[in-house]
Amino acid sequence: MDKKPDFNENLWGLADLAPRLDMAAEANALLRGQANQEIEGVAEEVREENGVTVHIITVLNEKGAARLNRQPGRYITIDIPLEDEEDDIGEIAKVVAGQLKNLLRTAPSVAHPLLIVGLGNDNAIPDALGPRVVDMSYATRHLFHLHNLEGYSAVCAVAPGVLENSGIETAEIIDGICEHIHPSALIVVDSLAAASISRVGTTIQVCETGIRPGSGLGKRRSGIDSTMTGCPVIAIGVPTVVDTAAIIAETLTSLGQYWRGRAMIVPPQLDDAAYSYAEKQLLERFRGRLVVTPKDIDDLIARDAEIIAAAIAMMAHPAATKDNYHNFLR
Repeated sequence: MDKKPDFNENLWGLADLAPRLDMAAEANALLRGQANQEIEGVAEEVREENGVTVHIITVLNEKGAARLNRQPGRYITIDIPLEDEEDDIGEIAKVVAGQLKNLLRTAPSVAHPLLIVGLGNDNAIPDALGPRVVDMSYATRHLFHLHNLEGYSAVCAVAPGVLENSGIETAEIIDGICEHIHPSALIVVDSLAAASISRVGTTIQVCETGIRPGSGLGKRRSGIDSTMTGCPVIAIGVPTVVDTAAIIAETLTSLGQYWRGRAMIVPPQLDDAAYSYAEKQLLERFRGRLVVTPKDIDDLIARDAEIIAAAIAMMAHPAATKDNYHNFLR
């Protein structure tokens, strides 16, 4: 599998966005590029697993947490190719499942099932990743009350919808469910916003610190984490939209690199001031925020939902493998 190009950590005008980026790898790269040194309190590791690039950002302490605006813990980025070959899906899902197993040490049981939560709006394709994963996941908790399912574990799955439709905060819904079923752990799946176009649909982020729905789009929502649920909360996300401000920055940066590569003088106006001017002119009518998504987002959502659902199945069910994961999905 081809390795994804390194994220450009010297984008004009984007350093101030780092604290509110969904992707920890992007936030770390931007801050590291701005400071021209490693970020204190943050450790970084990149390795290959079965041809898949795994990038681990570990926020070690409060200093690192303050710089990245993230809780201490591990943030794992897994690069996935654009191809959707069946063999690739199983292999990538196996890598994701391995990371989930590293983060979750407690096996689900009938008394304490695994709870899969799919965040997002199923009526908006870029926001439908979570509900699609829930649709594909095989809920088994109720079946264990009838007979033993060899090779399976007790799993529940729910897609609580969005606040705009229900009038209820997602965190409130999840809190109520946890009070009744006492899950061993939560796996929360959501769509993310990226700063780099190349990451849309081609990167999976897994973290052990929970999630704050809508944070990448500037929305203020109650967080879903272990403090609220009383059990581990693993968040899985895929970037499905990119901030237009990032596209402006990437375009200006690419132009500068093009001219420099040909020994041409970069126009003096092509700098942070140019970025600020372009952003204001283009995004003023949208109050400074506009996100875009690729034309083939429905195909990307379908492929990525299958990878994530398969990975969760391999992690949760003892008999699930990269070759038979379809038997553990709906």
